[in-house]
Amino acid sequence: MMDSSAYIAIAVFVIAYMLIISEKIHRTIVALTGAMVMIIMGILSQDQAIHHIDFNTIGLLTGMMIMVNITSETGLFNYLAIWAAKKVKANPVKLLVALSALTAVCSAFLDNVTTVLLTVPVTFSITAQLKIPVQPFLIAQIMSSNIGGTATLIGDPPNIMIGSAVPEMDFMAFLTNLGDICIVIFAITIAIIIAIYHKKLHTTTALQEQVMGMNEKEELKDTLLLKKCLTVLFLTIITFMFHSQLGLESATVALAGASLLMLITVSRREKRIANILSRLEWLAIFFFVGLFILVGGLVETGVIKAMAAEAIKITSGNVTASTMLILWLSAIASAFIDNIPFVATLIPMIKEMGAMGMTNLEPLWWALSLGACLGGNGTLIGASANVVVAGMASAHGEKLSFISYLKIAFPLMILSIIVASIYVYIRYL
Repeated sequence: MMDSSAYIAIAVFVIAYMLIISEKIHRTIVALTGAMVMIIMGILSQDQAIHHIDFNTIGLLTGMMIMVNITSETGLFNYLAIWAAKKVKANPVKLLVALSALTAVCSAFLDNVTTVLLTVPVTFSITAQLKIPVQPFLIAQIMSSNIGGTATLIGDPPNIMIGSAVPEMDFMAFLTNLGDICIVIFAITIAIIIAIYHKKLHTTTALQEQVMGMNEKEELKDTLLLKKCLTVLFLTIITFMFHSQLGLESATVALAGASLLMLITVSRREKRIANILSRLEWLAIFFFVGLFILVGGLVETGVIKAMAAEAIKITSGNVTASTMLILWLSAIASAFIDNIPFVATLIPMIKEMGAMGMTNLEPLWWALSLGACLGGNGTLIGASANVVVAGMASAHGEKLSFISYLKIAFPLMILSIIVASIYVYIRYL
């Protein structure tokens, strides 16, 4: 039985969520105001609120943004944009496939936020050159980043948490169990996005020839700075791949890379340092702070735990029913609330089901991973990468609204979960 504080927490969360959807007030202000209401109403204390902020996510975002900001000064992203466009003969449909595939592959081996920070500037540059709408590319890259991140242990935070809870589920276990289905879901998703937008994905032969005639090497402005940036990015990526073996959190790796790059490039130039830090996506960072506290209110009052416990009780311990319920529940929930606290609540629940006599837990773990990671595609606030891309779009004067994204992405997310359900049932059940 939930007490009055739980109902207050639900009310605050629902009101904040409705305001975010309405877009009458900026989502960052809504999230921060909702978070403060949670604290003022006594739903959670200031110390508890701070405890619920995932500083690993915040630190990871900040570190990667600093590295991307410095690297962007070299002209590398414009170079990549022109190089990619020339490889596909500046064909808009082929370019959408190429950039989406690049995003998916990078998201499997980096985290998906880092990936979109690297690929989205490329997307803006090349779509501007070809005078084609950028929105189809942004939606495709958001969805590709979350699909790619599902495939490996390090691609998405829920997978890292599941891997920590179940030691036998290592890097290769994730890749061999989820890699194939992620490729299938990626192919279906991109094919449908192209089918929806193909009439808008047209440019003129003159603009294509103009792009083909460009010399990408001319875009590289500072080769010494570029070498330093690429060296630090390479070291950071390698460290990301082994961060759990090294006992380092991903935020530590990102901030260490950012610190090293600033040390060797702008160590005494105060104005440059201030300029780099001023270009961080502060709106996205503070939105996450508010959102973590809002969800923390639901965690502290037992709302998320009650939801999970009730859902598991419904299945009466049947493995097939439990697997499908966890897959669909985590997908729908992850589209609307942050998947990190939700996964943190379900992990002990699944372990408890094992203690109660359910012997085959493997399908439940893969269902949780697929549901939590793919479910993030459902809405614009479903995953970290989505929020970051929306913030970057806004900075470029391009409005990616909650509703316009929802109309395309939510049905595609549901389709991906249907495909995942068939896969899990055939392979494990």
